[in-house]
This record gives sequence, C-alpha cells and structure tokens, in this order.
Amino acid sequence: MKFSNITAPPVQKLRDAFRRYHQHQEYSQVQQFEMADYQKPSQFQGPTTTVEITGGSSNEGRIDSSNTDYATNEAVSHGLQQIEAKKFHWYSYLTTADFWIVLILGQLLSLCITATNTFTTFLANYGTSIPAFQTVFMYILLSLIYLTYTLYTYGPKKYGKILLVDGWKYFILSFLDVQGNYFTVLAYRYTNILSAQLINFWAIVCVVIISFLLLRVRYKIFQIIGILICCGGMGLLLASDHIQGTNGGPAENMLKGDLFALLGATCYGLTNVFEEWYVSKRPMYEVLSFMGLFGMCINGVQAAIFDRQSFQQATWNNAVVGYLVGYTLVLALFYSVVPFIFRIASAAFYNISLLTANFWGTIIGIHVFGYAIHFLYPIAFVLIIVGLAVYFIAGSVLGESKKPWLGDNQEEGVAGWGTAKLKALNTARKQGMAPAEGNTTV
Repeated sequence: MKFSNITAPPVQKLRDAFRRYHQHQEYSQVQQFEMADYQKPSQFQGPTTTVEITGGSSNEGRIDSSNTDYATNEAVSHGLQQIEAKKFHWYSYLTTADFWIVLILGQLLSLCITATNTFTTFLANYGTSIPAFQTVFMYILLSLIYLTYTLYTYGPKKYGKILLVDGWKYFILSFLDVQGNYFTVLAYRYTNILSAQLINFWAIVCVVIISFLLLRVRYKIFQIIGILICCGGMGLLLASDHIQGTNGGPAENMLKGDLFALLGATCYGLTNVFEEWYVSKRPMYEVLSFMGLFGMCINGVQAAIFDRQSFQQATWNNAVVGYLVGYTLVLALFYSVVPFIFRIASAAFYNISLLTANFWGTIIGIHVFGYAIHFLYPIAFVLIIVGLAVYFIAGSVLGESKKPWLGDNQEEGVAGWGTAKLKALNTARKQGMAPAEGNTTV
C-alpha cells in the first residue's frame, strides 16, 4: 500500500497521538524504546518489568505506554509499507549502501581474526601459550567500555532489574562464547590446521539449522547457493594449503583435537544465533556490557583452573606485553562490530564473511612470516566475495534487517542502527507520521 492511498483521518489520528504523547514527555526517543521493550512480551518469555515514566514537573502524570507503542507501531507499519512498495529488481539490494557496508564490515572482521591469530602466533613463538588467560583482558575491556556506558545510561536501579530478569540469558550467551573461544584454540594443540578448519564449517551448518528452527528464518534459494559458493572458495583455500604442505602435518591426537574443534564450532554457532536475537531486541551496548561482565568472570575462573601452569612457564617481556595489548584491542574491536552485521544481515552471512580470513592471513604471512602465496588463493578469495553477493540476489530491499521473529511490524525489536524498524521510522518521519528525533539507540 502506498502512502498516497492512506486516507486523511487515520493519518491525522496518528499525528494527534504523537502530539499528545510528546506534550507530556521529557525522555529521549532512545529511553522510550528501551523502556517500552521491557513492557512487551516476547516469544522467549522476555522481560515483564513495568516501567513508570514521569515528567519533570509535579503537574505531569504517568504516560500511557500503550498509546506510545500503538503510535510507534503504526508509524513503523506505514514506513515498512512505503519501503517495500518501491520498485525492486533482483539486483537492487546490491546497489544499496547497506550491502556495501555489511560487505566491508565482514572483511574488517576477517582482518581482525587474522590479526588475533598473528598476535597469538607471536606469543607462541616466545613460548607464551595462555589461550584462556589472554582473552580475559578483552572481556575486561568490554566491561570497562560498555558496562560503564550502560550504567550511565540506565542507572544502577534499572540495570539491576535487567540483571535479575534477563541475567540468566546473558550468562548462557557469555558461557557459550567463552567455550567457543577456548575449545577452538585448544583443538589446534591436538589436531592439524586442515582438519580444524574443515570442522569449522560445522558452525555455518549450526547457524542455518538453529535459525531455521528457533528464529523462523526461511532461506531463499540464492542464499543457499551463496553459502555453497563461499564454502567452495574456502575449499580451494584449504586445497592450496594441502598442496603446499602447510596444513600442519601430523597431529598429536587427531580424534581428541577434532572433537574439541567440533565442540568449539557448535558453541560458536549457538552464540552467533543467540547474539543476533539479543541485539535485534535490545541495545548493543547492553548486550556487550553483559557479555563483558559474565565473560570476564567465566573466563577468569577457567584461566585460573586450566592456564595456571602455562602462565607460570610463560615468557614475560615487553614484546609479549605488546602482543597481548594488540590482541586485546583487536578482539575488542571485533566484538564491537559483530552486532552491526547481525542487525543489517544475519549470523549466516557473518560466518561466510569470515571465510576470507585465511586469504588475509596469507597476505600478512607473506610480509611477516615469509609465506609464499599459491595461485589458488586469489581465485578462492574472488569466489567467496561472489558468494557473498549471490547471497543477497533476489532478496528484499531491506535485505535481512527485517527479522521474522520480531513480528510483521518489527514491534518486538529495538529501533537501533541497522535495524529495519529504524529505517521504517525514518521513512515515517519524512512523511510527518513520526516525531523528528536526532538520537537513536545503538
């Protein structure tokens, strides 16, 4: 339905609802969306905390949040209709800014993975192998940044309520994330690189299956083809490693290492899907604050138990400290960027984007470790990029930013950067059906 076909009375009624609401409020649009989310039920038995919003003067009473939700949902509904009514071709999404943003962000994350692997290699060359301990600093940094900002934005009282209601969900997310990191690194001690990387494909399979079953995601034929093309490109990378004899050679305990790799890939897949669900419903800084808080505690305990001996035997000098700082900063950047891809695209696209990490690793290895590049590497890289483009062929103009588990009008979602809800609200604002607001949540 086009906007021109909407009759005047409903439009005027919607504008009047926004006008009445804004006469009695002093909260920003960011706070309204955050508070309103905790009054709405979700399919995963989300928060049920009732939040009372009052104005700054004694003459102002309680704002009727149901009227606010109704007006917002109506504006989002009309905005989505406007966006989806535009003329659309099979290649249209490839010409949008969102596609190029998510493509570049995906390669940025691949470079981050490559950088963390490089720093880990430098540490290992110095005899410092502390996989659990070195990641603790990253979770501490996330807490310092995002926990501080969340407490400043929410206040201790509101943050405490969220912790009581949703803390167990964030604990599960953090636990899976920590175990995915730990078992993947541990797998490389016992199996060879080729075997571990092949098993990492299981993370993509997990994401697709879990998203299909739990989040009601329905993949189109071109998305499946795109995933297969990307996996084919990764296959060429692994084949070139095998031809060059750089697959790690014989393994210390192949079965044990493969099982660790399989467990790590499964945890990664679960983490990716759950985090995509969280950041679509809650502000990113809230999600990352809890991941930092719980991850710091879980990883700290794990490091104290399993890395105690390695820590005592490790080499400590200025170079090692520098590599640890570099590893921490890069991994913190990685964790900060991932939620944007989950909002604009999906966990599946995120995983196939990371398949180019081997290519970037070889490029860095040429200059740092003296690697020689095989002719299959450029072909494999191009193949993966083509697969990423095919993934979005014949899709919606909104791409994957419109999440099926948030409702037809994305009423269960947060209006944050990269979401379909924010895009719809911005469209409605241009039509005068939503209040002009410069600030949005992240």
